[in-house]
Amino acid sequence: MTAPYILAYVNGEGCRGIMTMGMKRTMRDVAEAAQVSLATVSRVSNGTGAVSPEVRERVKKAAQRLGVDLVRSNKTKIVAFVLSNRDMLHPFHSRVLVGAQKHCAARGWNMLFLSFDYSPTPPWNELHLPLILQRRDIVRAAILAGTNSQNLLVSLTRRGLPFTVFGNNVVGEWHPEKCDVVWANDIDGAYEITRYLQSIGHRDIWYVGNCQLPWFARCYSGYRRAMEDAGLPPRLGGQHSEQAEEIGYLATKSILARHDPVSAIYAGSDPTARGVYRALRDCGILIPDDVSVVGHNDTESGGLHPLLTTVREFPEQVGSYMAEMVLSRIDQPDLIPQQVTIPTELVKRESCRPFSSDTQGQTHETHSSP
Repeated sequence: MTAPYILAYVNGEGCRGIMTMGMKRTMRDVAEAAQVSLATVSRVSNGTGAVSPEVRERVKKAAQRLGVDLVRSNKTKIVAFVLSNRDMLHPFHSRVLVGAQKHCAARGWNMLFLSFDYSPTPPWNELHLPLILQRRDIVRAAILAGTNSQNLLVSLTRRGLPFTVFGNNVVGEWHPEKCDVVWANDIDGAYEITRYLQSIGHRDIWYVGNCQLPWFARCYSGYRRAMEDAGLPPRLGGQHSEQAEEIGYLATKSILARHDPVSAIYAGSDPTARGVYRALRDCGILIPDDVSVVGHNDTESGGLHPLLTTVREFPEQVGSYMAEMVLSRIDQPDLIPQQVTIPTELVKRESCRPFSSDTQGQTHETHSSP
């Protein structure tokens, strides 16, 4: 039977008693051995409240010496799926959720969905975490999807909450080697689809995306490498927006307004490609007769006509590996940080055609019109 989602947001304080192994010991015994208060032992046991890493480690060592299992009282089997700074029904991350939930259900674990918007600028100790993430007696670990930053990763680490993170979408400076991370191999996927366009004769290939966002920047790096390997200049059409379709629309309109040569456009995501389609059609430019278009991530390809050539990522597999990794971390806290990279696949559809000089001439003529 599939384990159900838990959709309630749980608040509250309090603690539970500690079960002991071997000799009958109590919380007070642990507190005396660690030279801390009874309340501090409770906070370490339940994961509630702020406890320094040094004190937490001292309490854990004292409990181990006395044969007390600090987490035995925590019989919940709940993992939080944290969708950070993204729409709840995001087409990619909702599929990551599906993959993670299926894997947890197969292992007998429940999943709590949590939407969490936060800024990357506050230091970790000033980040206001949802209360549920501060309750180790309820939530045993977290899967971090959406867009995340170093302050949340440090905050969870300092609180002793195991987590795994989708590495492609972490903004700013961070230390992936210190975390459990799952990646989609978008850089190589971007390289492959750019080389495909080159193999069918395209040279004036533009990349469209907001490279201030990590997923667009990673794809651009693969595209740029492919262009440079072919001795061609990279061409970037970017807009400082977080709305993918808007980025594609405005960037494409800007490229056309400059009358720059273009035979193909690589959109850094499928929703961005949707904006590219709209802009080209507004200008009377046919896909793929005048301009070929490709996308990335294969989340909306079926809703575009002609059907979009794109890089397929595998979000359900991303979610499944994230769940497997975090459950392994719960079972074996001393594992070295794990890194998994999920391959991508080039999916050829109807939005591309081989380049010809006749097509290029038609495209230039269309560009010259208002």
